[in-house]
Amino acid sequence: MAPTIYTTDLKGFDEFSARELYDLLRMRVDVFVVEQNCPYPELDGKDVDALHLRLLDDGELLASARILKPHEPQDPSKIGRVVVSPAHRGKRLGDALMSEAITACERLFPANPIALSAQAHLRRFYESFSFIGTSEEYLEDGISHIDMVRQPVTQPA
Repeated sequence: MAPTIYTTDLKGFDEFSARELYDLLRMRVDVFVVEQNCPYPELDGKDVDALHLRLLDDGELLASARILKPHEPQDPSKIGRVVVSPAHRGKRLGDALMSEAITACERLFPANPIALSAQAHLRRFYESFSFIGTSEEYLEDGISHIDMVRQPVTQPA
């Protein structure tokens, strides 16, 4: 299978056109609420202060993730709302998306760890990106999750 060609962008909430924001939120609701049959408040108030990473093919949204900035200097940045369009699954876009999200976090917040709340069945996927489980499994919105952290890459002194 030939690799999927994509471009990336990283935008703040107010940088989106109405159509771009609609496409992003629709994909998340279609997957997280409808497909996963999980009624929960997808619009949680955090998008306004987040950065949004998108993988695009000629303007078509393939995948996205949300990056939350650290609250305090020692706090982790957070990657969340990691989603690949159902129409584009099986193309290793999840790998590409996570690589791009980690790169963005390391560029913007190089001294901070990166945290995420992973669906437990995806634990090995996130471990392949050097995330380590930091909690027991717990239910969030009826789905088993685990907290995970990736430590910052240390620079030689």
